[in-house]
Amino acid sequence: MLKAVILIGGPQKGTRFRPLSFEVPKPLFPVAGVPMIQHHIEACAQVPGMQEILLIGFYQPDEPLTQFLETAQQEFNLPVRYLQEFAPLGTGGGLYHFRDQILAGGPEAFFVLNADVCSDFPLNAMLDAHRRQRHPFLLLGTTANRTQSLNYGCIVENPQTHEVLHYVEKPSTFISDIINCGIYLFSPEALKPLRDVFQRNQQDRQLEDSPGLWPGAGTIRLEQDVFSALAGQGQIYVYLTDGIWSQIKSAGSALYASRLYLGRYEFTHPERLAKHTPGGPQIRGTHPTPILNLCPPPAYGVCSSPQLGPNVSIGKGVTVGEGVRLRESIVLHGATLQEHTCVLHSIVGWGSTVGRWARVEGTPNDPNPNDPRARMDSESLFKDGKLLPAITILGCRVRIPAEVLILNSIVLPHKELSRSFTNQIIL
Repeated sequence: MLKAVILIGGPQKGTRFRPLSFEVPKPLFPVAGVPMIQHHIEACAQVPGMQEILLIGFYQPDEPLTQFLETAQQEFNLPVRYLQEFAPLGTGGGLYHFRDQILAGGPEAFFVLNADVCSDFPLNAMLDAHRRQRHPFLLLGTTANRTQSLNYGCIVENPQTHEVLHYVEKPSTFISDIINCGIYLFSPEALKPLRDVFQRNQQDRQLEDSPGLWPGAGTIRLEQDVFSALAGQGQIYVYLTDGIWSQIKSAGSALYASRLYLGRYEFTHPERLAKHTPGGPQIRGTHPTPILNLCPPPAYGVCSSPQLGPNVSIGKGVTVGEGVRLRESIVLHGATLQEHTCVLHSIVGWGSTVGRWARVEGTPNDPNPNDPRARMDSESLFKDGKLLPAITILGCRVRIPAEVLILNSIVLPHKELSRSFTNQIIL
């Protein structure tokens, strides 16, 4: 018997995902046509022996989250439950707080997945490795180049046994090119070190005259409090993957993750990909777009049909006019792209409208294609007081007039623009 835990965080996180996280919790943002954490749940549901999937976080159980849980349970025929933390407890605090729920039924092991990662989730391979050599902690690792490895948790392994000898979260100097993917397989005894951290935090709070300076006793950081402390003691091992992997910390990384998932759909979910139909839009690229529901039903002339793709995701109820060019973008449900609109490297928010002959364009921040170990850079909006070029984001119900250019800009929800903007945040 197996279980899975998905750590979805809370509204105090995901600030780099704004303004998109204003409308839905970040874990429910559509990536490649489905909510971000649905990719995680699909992967967990395919593991033989999976009995339950638990979501742990600090979000209020509002209607979108509740509806998603109900839909997921029906689709995957598995119990999918949400456990709300009483306060933000870090990456390990929720696991310890809900330990009885996790261990109920006596699972032999349980997966732990961070919600903000994109991966092909080699969970079966991790399970096989765990059963061959059982240890409390098994981490999924991949490689990054020397410079970018400093932005992740770095792992020094024994190349023969794959034991983690040293672990440092975001080191200041180069430690290793093996990085932590935020996907784990824990044995039930892995909760004992979390108990030790909890008890130590309690003692520290009792000894400290100003307890407000200390994090809550329930706050446990898996990476710093557990992995770094236990490395080299024969308890933590790493399983290396060369599959797809990326963090999803910002809107730009969500667009890149959408491309990675669309590339896999050809083999995993071909039914989600758009097909060429007579009188329909022209689909370009080797990895076309999932068109869930264009509204009204498309019927274009040969010369005026929209050019869609590659790597485009279109939500339900989207209206696409004649002559539209759409590439490397996400268009969320209810949006309208009027005639001859051009949208490149952008996210068009729910219910937004882009006027005729307007151009909405961003600058991608993709990994170096010539470096197989390159990863998405940690994006910062500003450098030296200037807004850095990045993808363009239109928030919910934004109206873009005809014949204007919106370039490398972020438009907050419910704005009606009247002119062109370049490299700006429109408040």
